[in-house]
Amino acid sequence: MNPHEALSEIAALLERERSSRYKSKAFRAAADAIEGLNEEQLRDAAALRRRKGIGDSTFGVIQEALAGTVPSYLADLRERAGVQQQSELRALLRGDLHCHSDWSDGLTSIDLMVDAARALGHEYTALTDHSPRLRVANGLSPERLREQLGLLPAFSGEGFTLLSGIEVDILDDGALDQEPDLLDELDIVVASAHSKLRMDRGPMTRRLVAAASNPLVDVLGHVTGRLVEGSRGTRPPSTFDARPVFEACAANGTAVEINSRPERQDPPDELIALALEAGCLFSIDSDAHAPGQLSLIDYGAQRAERAGVPADRIVTTWPLERLREWAGR
Repeated sequence: MNPHEALSEIAALLERERSSRYKSKAFRAAADAIEGLNEEQLRDAAALRRRKGIGDSTFGVIQEALAGTVPSYLADLRERAGVQQQSELRALLRGDLHCHSDWSDGLTSIDLMVDAARALGHEYTALTDHSPRLRVANGLSPERLREQLGLLPAFSGEGFTLLSGIEVDILDDGALDQEPDLLDELDIVVASAHSKLRMDRGPMTRRLVAAASNPLVDVLGHVTGRLVEGSRGTRPPSTFDARPVFEACAANGTAVEINSRPERQDPPDELIALALEAGCLFSIDSDAHAPGQLSLIDYGAQRAERAGVPADRIVTTWPLERLREWAGR
């Protein structure tokens, strides 16, 4: 098989299973290192070994691919990934409203995220890097966000639209961590709480209701903040009164995010049921921090289908024109 394709697929599968970011970055670096090389150059083992970005594992993958076999490293990853049975709902999803690039805490550049979204058949994806208070995630200051906005139009075309956006931090009092006029310029605003997740029930309820009621907010992200598995350990859900939060979402047309990351599985099933009862809209999002993680929406679609969420109440099944009309409400 093509060595560049083999290295890129390995990186994507490592990203999908949320492996060490250093592993996936090593395979992406190797793919970059051999991009544009012809077969003769690839078969010059001594020169290839000297090329920056090529290590023992990646060299082995290239040699196996040149020999016409599926590299064993890739075969093992494919076996671990298994054949994912797609839900009927997955086939109806047109896009994703929550993903990150290396402008904040994502692993890769915007162009690689866009390439992966196009490869999945997305019609649109919103780039939602973090806001300034989340310094650990290299959140975007107003100046950096404006700079990013100037670059985004170049990534749209040929049936795909890259929407401008942000994952804005919900501050302790429910205010949003970015200039309101700048938020108003964006196509999509996902609002999420990332700090003080153990606030008392009353203040946390008021905090989330304020965010859900803000006319600048389109999506309420990973609402409980819980972690149920993975390398970051586990974290209990925030404590709040869900009914008034979801009633605020329903009253203001704010979508409740079904976060597709397996370590989050947020909201829990019982809260999806409560949001359904309250009349909420939903957004099935990957919260991808690398190209291979965009496909995690498979899991979110499976959860939503099991929960009985009607497709028409999921904004990411809507065509772009209807999505824009809703987001511009």
